[in-house]
Amino acid sequence: MDMENKEFNNPHYYQNRELSWIRFNKRVLGEARDKNNPLLERLKFLSITASNLDEFVMVRVASLKDMVHAGYDKPDIAGMTPVKQLNEINKSIHELVNLQYSTYNRSLIPLLKKNGIHLVKSHEELTKQQKEYVDLYFKENIYPVLTPMAVDSSRPFPLIRNKSLNIAALLKKKKKHKEELEFATVQVPSLLPRVVKLPDSRGDATVITLEEIIERNVDKLFLNYDVICAHPYRIMRNADLSIDEDEASDLLKEIQKQLKKRQWGEAIRLEVEDIIDDRLLKILVKELAIKDKDIYKINGPLDLTFLMKMYSLEGYEHLKAPKYQPQPVKGMSLEEDIFKQIRSKDILLHHPYQSFDPVVDFIKSASKDPKVLAIKQTLYRVSGNSPIIEALAQAAENGKQVSVLVELKARFDEENNIVWAKMLEKAGCHVIYGLVGLKTHSKITLIVRKEEDGIRRYVHLGTGNYNDATAKLYTDLGLLTCAEAIGEDATAVFNMLSGYSEPLSWNKLALAPLWLREKFIKLIKREEVNALAGKQARIIAKMNSLCDKTIIEELYRASSVGVKIELIVRGICCLKVGIEGVSDNISVRSIVGNFLEHGRIFYFYNGGVGEVYMGSADWMPRNLDRRVEILFPVENESLKKEVTKILQRQLEDNVKAHILQQDGTYLKVNRRGKQKFNSQDFFCREAIRYGKVKEENHMSRVFIPIEKI
Repeated sequence: MDMENKEFNNPHYYQNRELSWIRFNKRVLGEARDKNNPLLERLKFLSITASNLDEFVMVRVASLKDMVHAGYDKPDIAGMTPVKQLNEINKSIHELVNLQYSTYNRSLIPLLKKNGIHLVKSHEELTKQQKEYVDLYFKENIYPVLTPMAVDSSRPFPLIRNKSLNIAALLKKKKKHKEELEFATVQVPSLLPRVVKLPDSRGDATVITLEEIIERNVDKLFLNYDVICAHPYRIMRNADLSIDEDEASDLLKEIQKQLKKRQWGEAIRLEVEDIIDDRLLKILVKELAIKDKDIYKINGPLDLTFLMKMYSLEGYEHLKAPKYQPQPVKGMSLEEDIFKQIRSKDILLHHPYQSFDPVVDFIKSASKDPKVLAIKQTLYRVSGNSPIIEALAQAAENGKQVSVLVELKARFDEENNIVWAKMLEKAGCHVIYGLVGLKTHSKITLIVRKEEDGIRRYVHLGTGNYNDATAKLYTDLGLLTCAEAIGEDATAVFNMLSGYSEPLSWNKLALAPLWLREKFIKLIKREEVNALAGKQARIIAKMNSLCDKTIIEELYRASSVGVKIELIVRGICCLKVGIEGVSDNISVRSIVGNFLEHGRIFYFYNGGVGEVYMGSADWMPRNLDRRVEILFPVENESLKKEVTKILQRQLEDNVKAHILQQDGTYLKVNRRGKQKFNSQDFFCREAIRYGKVKEENHMSRVFIPIEKI
């Protein structure tokens, strides 16, 4: 078929994004099932799958349910209506949850026991000494915090908070012969430790969950009643905020109001113990208006995120991966003036292999430097006790012009960001609360400095958030530069964010939502033109998610004329591989390792004059059309080589890489006859090796005696 007439938008050529996400979470679960991983790391991965699934249900499933309620039945890119998607998702989530708990019960619990870690399944199993300890612990630490709530004609069914763990009970009044059962519920306090360590005569670590302790002592909450049965339950609510920004005169107040609603949105999932009394379940289902298909009967503790607490048990370091310490950044010294170092050359940062300290130091130095006139920064997600926020506040107090765009609509960080925004305003910073209708997801800092030869602009651009905590866990890249063209563009970015000033053209940066999609299409088409001219053509792109239909169509078009396309996509991928004449030149791999792959890198062969870009955007409609995102080039030849090498190493990974198959499933790389290669381990070793060389050089300089002149 002629390429012009090929239908690259055929729904059969696309995967549904939600089902693709579930496959990603299964790959994470695969790490929990992998016997090559240390035991507590496996536990951690299982906990992550539970946390991921909670967010997916609260946001993505909730959004589809909203569509169904609204009568919206337009199919997605894979030709699936919201109703069909919900049915398929439901099946897949039930399978995923079954796999989570068979991993927990059949693999991890027996292995934990073998290694001296005992998780008490039921309070009936406790020894006499442990029962006494648990009962005293309940009396002193738990009982005073609990609020048991009975339900009768004068007391309606209470509002159950989103994601909260609760215990439901059926009660019968003492000395009453008539079998009249009453319902009661009590919330398991989220502020108390979910895992309680018990005395153990063997010297092992024996723990019990908080809900088991409450269940054991539930009769003490209802003294005039006999407890017929008591079982834990947990609900998930619609947590997708819906804000009409045109109507919201004060975005800050509107978001605060919506955050309260998030706790009480429509109940969309109910988790219960698989041995729950049917009479109790019937009451919960009726009161919460839950459909049968949204009930999950669980064989084990509800809400496996508590396993992260188990991961933190002391004395079991041998069951974890060795802790990695981020290393010094190649070509940088924290003792030398940071602005002088950036003036000498562009600096590439690769986190978490290299330390995030230079980024913090960049802002800290600017806050104290008398030559610095202004600091401008975008903040999407920051850590709990952020040194960056502290430095910005300090800068404003030191009389510098500080402008910060705090994105209030960063999902599940809204509350955090409201706190930071208010704090920065109090310190004298000029705070912008995002843009109407758009999320500002770009990661950029501009520092304006008055120097001997005039005003100079220093810029940091990154693929990840200004979050010193996640910078130890997420793989991201950053660039520190004082290139004039980028400095001019950075000024234009902030003028655009704070006012209505839109530049006529850009020097180096490409921004969403207006210019970025066009830039990517142009770069893909250039490879296509080269392939048609018989030249070598190649694209390597690394991102978190790929689900933009237009971009996928362009990739199909390029592949169909012979462009070799290698994609490294951690999560959602709506593109299908191996379609004859459409995607047989495309390969997709997903790397799931100890660090969360988060960087976005794009390489285009460009007839042998390779071009490398990095940025904050994935190839998703939301990133290209509804967010402020920045794509920036890496132009320094040696840095370009380094970034290309990062991509190459990830393409060589045969330990943590999963390869997308024609049927949409993923398989680990077939390593037969090949040497093991784990790209994340390689980057750790390389950073440590460089750190040691630097330390040795530093030491040798220190001990060189001063010679007499």
